[in-house]
Amino acid sequence: MDDFVRNIPKAELHIHIEGTLEPELLFGLARRNHLTTPFGSVEALRQAYQFDDLQSFLDIYYQGTQVLRTEQDFYDLTRAYLERAHSERVLHTELFFDPQSHTGRGIPFATVVTGIYRALEDAGRRFGLSSRLIVCFLRHLSAGAAMETLEQALPFREWITAVGLDSSEAGRPPELFTEVFARARRMGFAAVAHAGEEGPPNYIWQALDRLHVSRIDHGVRCLEDPRLVERLQRERIPLTVCPLSNVKLGIFRSMGEHNLKKLLDRGLCVTVNSDDPAYFGGYITDNFLAVQQALDLDRKDIHRLVRHGFEAAFLGEQEKNRLLAEVDRYVSAAA
Repeated sequence: MDDFVRNIPKAELHIHIEGTLEPELLFGLARRNHLTTPFGSVEALRQAYQFDDLQSFLDIYYQGTQVLRTEQDFYDLTRAYLERAHSERVLHTELFFDPQSHTGRGIPFATVVTGIYRALEDAGRRFGLSSRLIVCFLRHLSAGAAMETLEQALPFREWITAVGLDSSEAGRPPELFTEVFARARRMGFAAVAHAGEEGPPNYIWQALDRLHVSRIDHGVRCLEDPRLVERLQRERIPLTVCPLSNVKLGIFRSMGEHNLKKLLDRGLCVTVNSDDPAYFGGYITDNFLAVQQALDLDRKDIHRLVRHGFEAAFLGEQEKNRLLAEVDRYVSAAA
């Protein structure tokens, strides 16, 4: 089963590129940019990755972004993730990036997006790895600040597929960002949003009805609302679930208590992703292995989860069908 999980073709739809900043690279970029960090060593930094909740993680996460300064920094960060993804049989990935984490400290939007996009283009040529880019608004900042970020994104419309909403969820309902999402949709962007991780099921309703998102990032608290579950099932709205993240941040006390299998058995379009793997202890294969072992998933379950990832991607039908056929051929050959 381990080999089956490791080698099955995958799509990753919930990955924050800043959350792939491994301690070794963080220290390397700090040296290159002549910066100091609050941590004395790679090991000391890893030991700091003990989180009580989402906010305690974000405090460390935003400290880490301080070393990202140049276009080359963002290129190197993205390239490192894409090489890892390719090694784990990821055929398609959709990356979140948080420009406000950088523009707020004087780094131009163009510097951030150009470095990331160059790496995505290179991975397409080198590995045949397809990708999409999603610009996220930080929900702990104002809706006005999000609108400013959207305006900065418009010159790069051809590079960016969708807008998203991330950062600390508690007390920051999606409806606060209704206007900016409406403008983004008018400009041709697709939309996604983090909802129902720490926030209540009502935040998922708001993301659907006020922001008109195509999929929900996390969404694990949907089971608290049977009517919501029925809607998610009926409308085939994908949930981009991040199991190791959920346990690391205390959403579930253990992987054995995670509700992913329940979501799958309810017929929901649930997918497996790694969120911020440098901080949460594992990339996409680690997440698949963790839920497979803890929840006793069989090959059919893994096959369904992987298919959902490609079905939920921002890809044309022809490309989806090509990738799904590759998954199905792998499963048939491994039978």
